[in-house]
Amino acid sequence: MLKIALGQMEVIPGRPSDNFQTMLSIIQEARQHNCHMVIFPEMAIPGYLLGDTWEQPAFLRDCEYYGNKIIEASNHIIIVFGNVAVDWKKCGDDGRVRKYNAVFVAQNGQLQGADNFPYPFRIKTLLPNYREFDDTRHFFSLRKLAMERQEKLEDLLQPVTVQIDGKSCKLGCILCEDGWSDDYSISPIKLLQQNGPLNIIINISSSPYTLNKNNKRNRVFSEQARYAGVPLIYVNNVGLQNNGKTLYTFDGFSTVYNGQGDVVAYCPPFIALTQTITLDLQTKGLELPPITTPNDHDMKSIYTALRYGIEKFTAAIGIRRVVIGISGGIDSAVSAALYADILGPQNVLLVNMPSQFNSETTKGLAAELARNLGCLYTVMPIQETVDYTIKQISETPIINLADSSETKLSVSPFVTENIQARDRSSRILAGIAAAFGGGFTCNANKTETTVGYSTLYGDQSGFLAALSDLWKHQVYALAVYLNEQVFGRAVIPQRSIDIVPSAELSFEQAVDEGKGDPIIYPYHDYLFKSFMEHWHRATPEDILTWYKEGILEERIGCEPQVTKKIFATPADFINDLERWWKLYTGMAVAKRIQAPPVLAVSRRAYGFDHREAQNGPYYTAKYLAMKQELLQ
Repeated sequence: MLKIALGQMEVIPGRPSDNFQTMLSIIQEARQHNCHMVIFPEMAIPGYLLGDTWEQPAFLRDCEYYGNKIIEASNHIIIVFGNVAVDWKKCGDDGRVRKYNAVFVAQNGQLQGADNFPYPFRIKTLLPNYREFDDTRHFFSLRKLAMERQEKLEDLLQPVTVQIDGKSCKLGCILCEDGWSDDYSISPIKLLQQNGPLNIIINISSSPYTLNKNNKRNRVFSEQARYAGVPLIYVNNVGLQNNGKTLYTFDGFSTVYNGQGDVVAYCPPFIALTQTITLDLQTKGLELPPITTPNDHDMKSIYTALRYGIEKFTAAIGIRRVVIGISGGIDSAVSAALYADILGPQNVLLVNMPSQFNSETTKGLAAELARNLGCLYTVMPIQETVDYTIKQISETPIINLADSSETKLSVSPFVTENIQARDRSSRILAGIAAAFGGGFTCNANKTETTVGYSTLYGDQSGFLAALSDLWKHQVYALAVYLNEQVFGRAVIPQRSIDIVPSAELSFEQAVDEGKGDPIIYPYHDYLFKSFMEHWHRATPEDILTWYKEGILEERIGCEPQVTKKIFATPADFINDLERWWKLYTGMAVAKRIQAPPVLAVSRRAYGFDHREAQNGPYYTAKYLAMKQELLQ
């Protein structure tokens, strides 16, 4: 029998000393439960998403120091943990000291595994270099080590042997991506099994939360456990880490699979805890009854990730009070409800900033929201200052110093809209936040962010864009979930959900007349999603091909026949497509570069996860040919 403690700990990025103390506490807890083994996540000591902190030799030495302290603590218990491993005598591809993303197995104060491997630890084989991952920038993989040593990779993928109650036990130790090998040319688990037989597979991970990711992981890892015919233990961390522009929650969800691939234990998501499980390795864990894991593809999962991420981020940067500009619309209402739920309504100041274009309807909805939530509330009209700014710009002469001639600028309706948005954020919200002793939020959703439907230094400002990884339809769904499941009452007024979405920056956007945003969300949500979230990202060529073949709605996932309801002719469809493509690949890129950090929940979030350059719009030759054919 093997008793194991799953150390689902919160890993604090860049804080080896704090993580070491957490690990010591968990090790002591595992000893108290008479565990044979305690397993920690990948990079448990340094954290995972650290940017170029990996280029600091002093930081690497600190990680080594605390790693050695963990090894010393392994008397009468096996400790499996992740840390950076440094070979100070060799260089990586960047000319700096060589670093490995490694798993260490310590027992009785000594590292195990040097008997059949060049190092007394195991090295990550597959280094991800997509989405938020940038492993190849810093770490040397086992594949490269095999090439350098002119050895076969399969000869290096060796198990680690430990002693449990006087008997040898072979551990197949892999790290995170090594278990997601379907798209690679090699499978570390299969190669380990060939060098076995294994008694157990251990996958230590630092895997960020993504909607529906755990459902897929359970399918993939169940199949691997079935193939190997032995239990598989997956240990992941919780917490919040970032790579600058994008914040990632880590949900843990550490899971144990028996030799038939059934889930027999798991740790609840987004909770730091130590969970013990006893496995009979003779029966491959089949003595334990299979259990069902929670679905992570519903609004509860999104809400939990957002709440956890906002709570961790505000605490990390020391923000305990927030100011939110509320318009009466859905985005600011959802943002207000989230922050009130997390920080408490007494720490949330809601500000309504009407101009001449704001209706009595939306002003009333803003006040109703504040009353329902119990937040602090104020109304600060902007029309006077907007008028003054327009007057100042239009009446102040511009002097040509070469000939002393004077001209004056004209303020167009479009510029007037931008002046309003910037007055609200750059002047009022920024000033109130400073006086209130907090920060102000960015309430933009993913649909708006995709095409830059926001004002730079205006409503795209703030310390965090908590909703910027949610499409508009998800924001609506989250509003319903907050009302029904979180607050148990309609804190977000139903009229804010039902009203036409509108920026209310001109009379052309009068909500009481049914006038609103130019974005038709039931279609554009899914069009924009195909541009940036699809694994094989769509371009106008793909969209026009699917439109021509009559399968567009099926391919992008929106309501059937919706384009026929919206666009009378192919010319209308093409004009709309090109309008948004130009914005998505043009001005919106510049806006996203300067946008606040995004809290990620989807399979691709803006920021580091969506690496883009300011290249401007481009249309392929095939697209141009199809366009000409359809227009004729």
